[in-house]
Amino acid sequence: MVYYRFCFIGNVYINEMESSDHKQLENALFQPAIIPRGLKMPLFLHNTLTGKKEEFKPMTDNRVFFFVCGPTVYDYSHIGHGRTYSFFDTLARYLRYRGYSVYYLMNITDIDDKIINRAQESKKEGESVKDAARRLTLEMEKAFREDMAALGIDAVDMYPRATDMVPEIIEQTRTLIEKGFAYPVDGDVYFNTHKFGDFNKLTKQDVSERQVGARVEADPRKRNPEDFVLWKSSKENEPSWPSPWGEGRPGWHIEDTAITTKFFGDQYDLHGGAIDLIFPHHESEIAIAESATGKTPFVRYWVHSGFLNINKEKMSKSLGNILRIRDVLEKYPARVLRFYYLNNHYRSTIEFDWEKLDEAKAALERLDNARRSVSQSKGTVSSEPGPKEGDVLEAARKLREEFLVQMDDDLNTREAIARLFALVELTNTGLSNVKSDRGVRELLGIYNELGGDVLGIFEEGQDGGSGGSAGALEALVEILIKARTDARTNKDYARADEIRDTLKNSGIVVEDTADGARWHLA
Repeated sequence: MVYYRFCFIGNVYINEMESSDHKQLENALFQPAIIPRGLKMPLFLHNTLTGKKEEFKPMTDNRVFFFVCGPTVYDYSHIGHGRTYSFFDTLARYLRYRGYSVYYLMNITDIDDKIINRAQESKKEGESVKDAARRLTLEMEKAFREDMAALGIDAVDMYPRATDMVPEIIEQTRTLIEKGFAYPVDGDVYFNTHKFGDFNKLTKQDVSERQVGARVEADPRKRNPEDFVLWKSSKENEPSWPSPWGEGRPGWHIEDTAITTKFFGDQYDLHGGAIDLIFPHHESEIAIAESATGKTPFVRYWVHSGFLNINKEKMSKSLGNILRIRDVLEKYPARVLRFYYLNNHYRSTIEFDWEKLDEAKAALERLDNARRSVSQSKGTVSSEPGPKEGDVLEAARKLREEFLVQMDDDLNTREAIARLFALVELTNTGLSNVKSDRGVRELLGIYNELGGDVLGIFEEGQDGGSGGSAGALEALVEILIKARTDARTNKDYARADEIRDTLKNSGIVVEDTADGARWHLA
């Protein structure tokens, strides 16, 4: 296997990876700065650290180091994961759209109590727990990556695994012990939360108010009930690694700090995750990193997405209300689910409802049909603009600006999408006035720019059409419509009607206009 090592000027980031990841990381680290597109207005994000919306300003020019907590790969991802990762994918897309050079990492937790328990339950005859855990995590990571790809989540530059970071985790644990912030007990190593003294930066709650049992592990060996494990001694037959404290494995919280300090340095710009990770996970990350490095703040902007509930309850296995992403994708196209997520503000709570997915599907079809109408009109335009073309294009430009204003206001995708539907209304009433090829291309470009590049809700394809199987469908429809037009020209009206009825029975409506035949989904 070929590996590559990289260093980044100003701070050194040593990374080993398979050769297949080489080009992707190189592009992420060394992409040139570009002039931001769109309005040169400040971008504001709600910062959990300060509890208010703040203007986003990276630490270094336009370079953004961005980390999001990834999955624990012991089971298939559920729709709550999809909501979180769809939003942060959109945030990364928008930062890049505005001209920022974004290096986006998402970790993969591939060692954990849940993984070990599932491996013990599912191990095959003659298979060790360690081998079963490895098999399970690789299978579930593959499934996770498939689900993310289906949802169009492709902004992540790298997915480091926790098990690949064990040397860094051990070194960070050793540093914390040497500085007096951690202590070993019987092969385990705990972080002393009272020694840190500021274990409430995100939640603003005194550490003494934490209740054991509320995500705080009870252990009589700990100096304080809130202390958390950095290194955990392994039981017989469990996955383990050698360490100064004996055979063991990493704790949960230190995985992420080891990853980010390796690739980003002691401080970085932006950390994302779901709201339920604020305590104890993100509070613990801050405590670990700031104690180990002596630098504050560890992260400048903390951004958290809201819950997705089913029957007004958070999804959990104990309640039996887990709905997997792939279960939904058996009934709805993936981009319908992505649209459904983004048609809510990321900090709001979503109450999942199948009827809402039906509404999302219908709404997305309205967007598709309007965009398709613009694309189809290219074959009927001239080089000269129509008398009212300027008014239509000016209104479209204004809606584009309003879209960007909403995105700049804490990524308000719901209000931004409302501007897309205003563009649909403008298209339905004003497209016949856009006569020039240049005008049509500008209008189509606005659709592709906002709905495609920024939100990722359009499938890619030539001239604004859909890609993949959808693109093949559009190509086939265009051939049939041309055949119908030729039949009408030759006065073979029976043949023309037959083609129209065939398309109608397939859910495709053909409309004859002064500018030629147009089609849309029924």
